[in-house]
Amino acid sequence: MLYNVLRGLHILAIIAWMAGLLYLPRLFVYHTRTEAGSEMDATFQIMEAKLLKVIMNPAMVAVFLLGGALAWYDGAHGGWAFLHSVWMLVMFVGGLALGGWHDYLDRARKSLAAGRRDRSERFWRLTNEAPFLIAILVVLAATTKFGG
Repeated sequence: MLYNVLRGLHILAIIAWMAGLLYLPRLFVYHTRTEAGSEMDATFQIMEAKLLKVIMNPAMVAVFLLGGALAWYDGAHGGWAFLHSVWMLVMFVGGLALGGWHDYLDRARKSLAAGRRDRSERFWRLTNEAPFLIAILVVLAATTKFGG
């Protein structure tokens, strides 16, 4: 029962985190069109900051804590050999990549808030779906346990 609760909470945290990882770059697409210091600029700053602080940051922390709890549970009840499997490595690297993208988005948000437009609207459009591509690999790794 505990394992299923942990797994369910982990999946819910992933959904919340992924929603933010997909939505924040879309906000950046429109934010880059605004003039620094304008009313719309201020509105986007509030939206982006709240998305990160209220949804994305707590969800990311929950994803990693619950994922760690699931790994501990699996290891304690079935042995630790799974940590050396290909599918687990894909999940670990995918989680780190999403965490790195999260950090990059946070730094980009701060840059936009400071009035800089370091990346173009086109950049944000092209990179918007990158987290989903990583998620596809991670979900397939988790559900098929390929290579292991």
